Amino acid sequence: MSASKTNQINIVPHSKSWKLDFQNLAAIIRNLVGPTARRIDHIGSTAVEDLCAKDRIDIQITVASAEDFADIKDKLESGGFARASENSFDHIPAGCQLDESHWQKQFYRAPEGFRAMNLHVRVSGKANQEYPLLFRDFLRADKVVAEHYGKVKQQLAEHCGDIEAYCDIKDPVCDLIMHSAQRWAASIGWQMPESDA
Repeated sequence: MSASKTNQINIVPHSKSWKLDFQNLAAIIRNLVGPTARRIDHIGSTAVEDLCAKDRIDIQITVASAEDFADIKDKLESGGFARASENSFDHIPAGCQLDESHWQKQFYRAPEGFRAMNLHVRVSGKANQEYPLLFRDFLRADKVVAEHYGKVKQQLAEHCGDIEAYCDIKDPVCDLIMHSAQRWAASIGWQMPESDA
């Protein structure tokens, strides 16, 4: 394995501290953005017990509409968060018939000195806002799928040379998992849970 692979993609065993790390970060974010955030949720692999992950907490802020993007930007930047404007849309699953607005988002990097994290801002009711919550809840419910997903990530981290290649392969894998997640959601009557923070 090359040094660049190790530096860019490092998948580690699940840490019990990740839940508390999220809670601490979410409290800071909530203090900054107030009610503009309709929800603040712990998403991604660090939100799934026993699942390996990059040691980086993924957090999703849900806002009521795209008109709230400007307000949330001002509030987050006042706290030192930096918007990555090049990351303004999520991966669109193959065959998706929804318009592009369903995949629009804002992405922020944490201030220097903060715990490693990714902060996503998405609009309530859009496909990309529900996707990470359903994906997370399905992996929490199906430990076998979660274990296989973890193995895929470990193999990708070992063999991919950079984070872009890692994501280019991982995104379609997530879409395959989402097909099962959507059937699971229909079978149990899944509804979006209450906000994590």
